[in-house]
Amino acid sequence: MNYHHIGKITCLLSLLPTAIGAAPIDSADVRLGDVVVTGSREATDVRHLPYTVSVVGHDKLAEGDRPNVLSTLTELVPGLFTTSRGMMGYGVSTGAAGGINLRGISGGSGQLLVLIDGHPQYQGIYGHPLSDSYQTMIADRVEVLHGPASLLYGSNAMGGVINIVPRTMKQDGSNTEVRLGAGSWGTMQAEATQQVKAGRFSSTVAANYARTDNHRPRMGFEQYGGYLHLSYDFVAHWKAFVDGDITHFNAANPGPVSSPLYGAKAWITRGNVSLGVDNDYGWTNGRISAYTNFGRHKINDGTSDPTSPQSRYFRSKDNLAGISLYQNARLWQGSRLTLGFDYQHIYGRAYYTSIATGEILDTPNKQSGHSHRNEVAGYLDLRQDIASWLTLDAGLRLDYHNISGSEWVPQGGFVIRPIETGELRATASKGFRNPTMREMYLYPPSTTDLRPERLMQYEVSWRHRFMQGRLSYGINLYHIDADNIIETVRIDGRPRNVNSGSLHNNGIEAEVRWQATNHLSLSTNHSLLHMHRKVIAAPEYKGYLGGEWRQGKWQAGLGVMQIAGLYTLIGTNAHKENYTMVNANVSYQFLKALGLWLRGENLLAQRYEINAGFPMPRATFMAGVNLKF
Repeated sequence: MNYHHIGKITCLLSLLPTAIGAAPIDSADVRLGDVVVTGSREATDVRHLPYTVSVVGHDKLAEGDRPNVLSTLTELVPGLFTTSRGMMGYGVSTGAAGGINLRGISGGSGQLLVLIDGHPQYQGIYGHPLSDSYQTMIADRVEVLHGPASLLYGSNAMGGVINIVPRTMKQDGSNTEVRLGAGSWGTMQAEATQQVKAGRFSSTVAANYARTDNHRPRMGFEQYGGYLHLSYDFVAHWKAFVDGDITHFNAANPGPVSSPLYGAKAWITRGNVSLGVDNDYGWTNGRISAYTNFGRHKINDGTSDPTSPQSRYFRSKDNLAGISLYQNARLWQGSRLTLGFDYQHIYGRAYYTSIATGEILDTPNKQSGHSHRNEVAGYLDLRQDIASWLTLDAGLRLDYHNISGSEWVPQGGFVIRPIETGELRATASKGFRNPTMREMYLYPPSTTDLRPERLMQYEVSWRHRFMQGRLSYGINLYHIDADNIIETVRIDGRPRNVNSGSLHNNGIEAEVRWQATNHLSLSTNHSLLHMHRKVIAAPEYKGYLGGEWRQGKWQAGLGVMQIAGLYTLIGTNAHKENYTMVNANVSYQFLKALGLWLRGENLLAQRYEINAGFPMPRATFMAGVNLKF
């Protein structure tokens, strides 16, 4: 399918409201997600923020009964793309998927930060997100900030932030949900969530299990997960909370089709725990919290010769622990001042063990004395309404890292509201990323004197709503300049990591949402990316067109995503992929407590690759039941 075919589908969908009839629409059903916490450290109307934030609520995330949030975000957030290699399971190490890319900036190299409730989540040695940990069951909504967010979140937020806001119970009562499914290639998924709220106390407990054989031999995946949230309003204006989740998965890697691997497996455990107190006095609010994000990894890198198996496991342990303190205050009319303090302690250790005996083997690296790293920062951000139609925002962060030194991070922008239903935004923001332990101390290319990567983004955007919010559109224009990018080059015939790279990206993003009737909603988003220097997994064009229909006990959704100019290889053997994905889902609420669902993906049975050498499955199907009581 090409762009002409997508145009035909767009025309057909645009005619559906006429055929159905423009029924009256309840205003409560029209627009959700106008209040966000990412980018401001407090619940804020997006009309007063100078930067672009996309919000995807739990209903949308759960609509197709996908266990992971990333597939849905790839469809609904312009400029965002996530790599995959099978029906389920991203995995880690060579041949893994789950790379998150926003505007040509890659989470795989640690340049894009994932948060859970505002707390950073990444592998302490390698610095990248662990995509199999981001389960739908824990998310009340996901907020994606397009562009640098280092002012508030420090290193690794140089290209943007994905913040998973955990689920909480809003009203007194109890709610239990169970989701079960099975489908192609021996795939199974099971999830249970129970929420309780009784006066000042609330809790959410969830667990999941998933497994698949996937569509290639030696590509099995199995995962277990759990989530817990407890909160208690112990006095007026103060609330204590505890959050925790843990994921363990076993993933196999068959290698590229042209050079298969045997015995390549990974056993990974990731978890995080946070606890803290929130305060809210109206004119001022804030939080103090402590958190830890930890991982344990055991990897068999496999071999190309099945008769000569590996004799050792690669192992690593990492921990990112920190304290976050911030307070917002409205000290005078139209103002909002945020003062914050962050401390992080990052620990990592990488080593090998004998498969036969379990003993620790010699692991040559340059870590001596540097496996512990500390980072401390203070920041302030001031937002001021100058008039009913104008808001200014400016902030500054000073970040000190015991290896990389000090980094100043400025940010500024404004919002103009020329009409009540439209906003013009402009921002200039800096992001940075400290070099990882891998880049400085592990493997032959490592270099101990690396400096932080730095990025500046300039963005102008416009948002407009019509018809009492039933129809809205937005457009973003941005320019990115980055330097000190760490890359591996050959010096005196040997590979070495150096700060010699640069990035110059320009792009445009657009989206339209239309609540056509009480039963039908349509959305489309498109992004064009021009990269001076090509990178893998950043499509030059991504377009999505989706429709959802609800009536009575029925719900149905159809989505078409077009990808063009997706580099799977760069350099002298550069290769680009172009493909079209058609996905659909339908559900029927058979009884009040029982729903049935069916999901189909790649319904055109397209042949394509996202990771080089890893062909994606053709048409796949899943079906299951949802229980509520």
